[in-house]
Amino acid sequence: MRALGVAVLLGVTSAAAQAQTVGAALPAWQPGTLDIHIINTGRGDAALLVLPDGTTLQFDAGDGGFPAGSPRGVANVPDTTRKPGEWIARYVSRVLSPFRTPEIDYALVSHMHDDHIGAMPDLARRVPVRKLLDRGWPDYAEGAGPAPTGIDGYLAFVRATPTRMERFEAGRTDQITLKRSPADYPTFVVRNTAVNGQVWTGAGTATRSRFPDNWKALPAGHRPNENESSLGIRVSYGAFDFYTGGDIPGRARPGAPEWHDIETPVAQAVGAVEVAAANHHGNRDSTNAFFVATLQPRLWLLQVWSSDHPSHDVLDRMLSRDLYPGDRDVLATNMSQANRLVIGPMLDRLLSARGHILIRVDKGGDTYRAIIVDDADESMRVTAVHGPYTSR
Repeated sequence: MRALGVAVLLGVTSAAAQAQTVGAALPAWQPGTLDIHIINTGRGDAALLVLPDGTTLQFDAGDGGFPAGSPRGVANVPDTTRKPGEWIARYVSRVLSPFRTPEIDYALVSHMHDDHIGAMPDLARRVPVRKLLDRGWPDYAEGAGPAPTGIDGYLAFVRATPTRMERFEAGRTDQITLKRSPADYPTFVVRNTAVNGQVWTGAGTATRSRFPDNWKALPAGHRPNENESSLGIRVSYGAFDFYTGGDIPGRARPGAPEWHDIETPVAQAVGAVEVAAANHHGNRDSTNAFFVATLQPRLWLLQVWSSDHPSHDVLDRMLSRDLYPGDRDVLATNMSQANRLVIGPMLDRLLSARGHILIRVDKGGDTYRAIIVDDADESMRVTAVHGPYTSR
């Protein structure tokens, strides 16, 4: 069983956390540590992972394009003087500069929507990206799923540097690997869980297709969509597991076949994890009861900025002890005031409602913490430390 996590607001509880003090600047990554940064820009998803040997992985870099003050979005964070790509690049540089040249060894694009890819070209202009994997390279044809539309800028960007591109494939563990000292961390692995409706079975590298063979012949509204084609990964380090999967849905649209539920087969393969990023920002078609009951994370991460992130029902499922027992907490990057008005007191149960979120996993993966970093400026000031939690 996992030990209870204790919020640390005035100090710390172990030698490993002594430098992570509320009010002080975030201490730099140390060798052997796994850092998972959920970066709040108020415009889309963005996560930077620093792996145990210092290898870097960027998962999505979105720019949903919501103008400041629009009903659907909030102002850029910390202000509107820069676009998300620049804010992400500046954050990445601050994190990496103390121990290595700022560059991204691997970048993953979960799917072809602006709130996941919109900032990637700008980010790559500012911080070198050595390898970029997405679901469609090189032809972006319908053979592996519906052809993406409205992404001419992204396609021009990736085709300008084809040598760094690679097609993401479900089931594999050899596309994202430690680059510097893999032998020192034999329990670390990144598993490709799903892409284009192809889902890892949980056995070896075997996969199965969730999309029917005749999907192209289906009525337009019943064909696979971009969210359903998202790629996802499970990051494992010793006893610690982290899941993230783009915008895959867990509930079929009204009248649509059940295979549009991608979450259920993904959950069957992924199993229980310590930390999970909610699919589709916690939108109403995601995070179904089976997914919640199977993953059973101690910490849920919500990358949110819009009034429908998350839906009331999704948050209710995350917090339900009928779906799985034990303590759990929900942390959000940017809860909107509109959502507060709709959901009401349930949002008071969030462990954090605003800020960059760092999951810092200690060497070996046995323990981890959730650290909230101020997003109002670039001081990297720690505003709260929660944990330590014990991996199962």
